[in-house]
Amino acid sequence: MTAVGDLLELWWVVPAAWVVVGHVLSWLGLSPAQRAVWATARIVRVEQPAHGASKQPGIPVTLAFRDPSTGREFTLPNTGRHGVAVKEAWVGRELEVRYPRGRPDRFRVVFDPDEKKGRTGPHCALVPLLVGLVIHTAVARGFPWALLGFGVLLVVAAAVSPDIRLARARDALLASAVAVPARVVSVTRDVYTDGEGAEIVNHAPVITFTTREGTDVTVLCLDGIPDPRRSLGRALTLHYAPSDPAVYTPDPAADRRSNERAIGAIVLLAVAGVAGIVAGAVTL
Repeated sequence: MTAVGDLLELWWVVPAAWVVVGHVLSWLGLSPAQRAVWATARIVRVEQPAHGASKQPGIPVTLAFRDPSTGREFTLPNTGRHGVAVKEAWVGRELEVRYPRGRPDRFRVVFDPDEKKGRTGPHCALVPLLVGLVIHTAVARGFPWALLGFGVLLVVAAAVSPDIRLARARDALLASAVAVPARVVSVTRDVYTDGEGAEIVNHAPVITFTTREGTDVTVLCLDGIPDPRRSLGRALTLHYAPSDPAVYTPDPAADRRSNERAIGAIVLLAVAGVAGIVAGAVTL
């Protein structure tokens, strides 16, 4: 085997090392996420994205949070690179932020609670490692092992996927949804290029509504609005969960169908995985 071939045989070293080191650091409490400062921030100001602007930055908000070690309070805008974009905003909403010690200006908005454990990066590295191992085994041992390997991966992916849990939780929240009048106040615009060089234009309406408790809410609606490009100024009815205005839909029936499709996709994934395992075992 050539030197290049020898190097290719060691493809797994980098992702495996990333997984091991990442989990060890997480176990020791030394991952970057665990060493960062975490604080609960509160939205104190909400602005509307400009009509025709990109949806990528989300809704411009100003956050106020207190450094837990010094007690000093900071009030900073989320414009720029500050973690996950805020797509549902109202004054008083609480969000979690993290930042390096002594650098609150570099805060990041975090919605994923698992990020506190510092395992997001190692888990991401685990995916290409497992897929690569299955491909490597299939090339070395033949097609039946490919069926077995990918069957196991599909079953594991279905088992760890949060989609079913999230869909059921969303359905439960919207079961008692409140209908309120809403209005499209601006429409974002983003241009993408597909693999053939053609331009794809995406529009997302920015909608405002007031809850029955009098809270003014601004949301960036990514789907459910017919002909979003021409929706500026449109009046509509929005349905939101009373316990969490961030959970909303302009079309409850379509939302339920979407959740059913998400659950169905995971079930099909599991069935395909089991079928692959059985077929692989039979053909060995």
